[in-house]
Amino acid sequence: MAVVIRLQRVGKKSQPQYRVVAMEKKSAVGSEAKEVLGQYHPCNPDAAAQIKLNMPRVEHWIKVGAVPSKTVANLIKKTNAAAK
Repeated sequence: MAVVIRLQRVGKKSQPQYRVVAMEKKSAVGSEAKEVLGQYHPCNPDAAAQIKLNMPRVEHWIKVGAVPSKTVANLIKKTNAAAK
């Protein structure tokens, strides 16, 4: 089955927080993920602390065939740019 890397919302009302997870493509948004790959806190005023990704695991899932969503692909680009 196809695996995607996408965001899963876990924050309170008006305080969004997201987990970056690897899930089956057809699974429900709130269902259990195969693996949690990181966190994204868009309301955090510190830009460096907004995105936390486990890049070795993200790269592993992409090599195995997982496809990141558009938003997750942008987060991966930002993380790679900040690492340089």
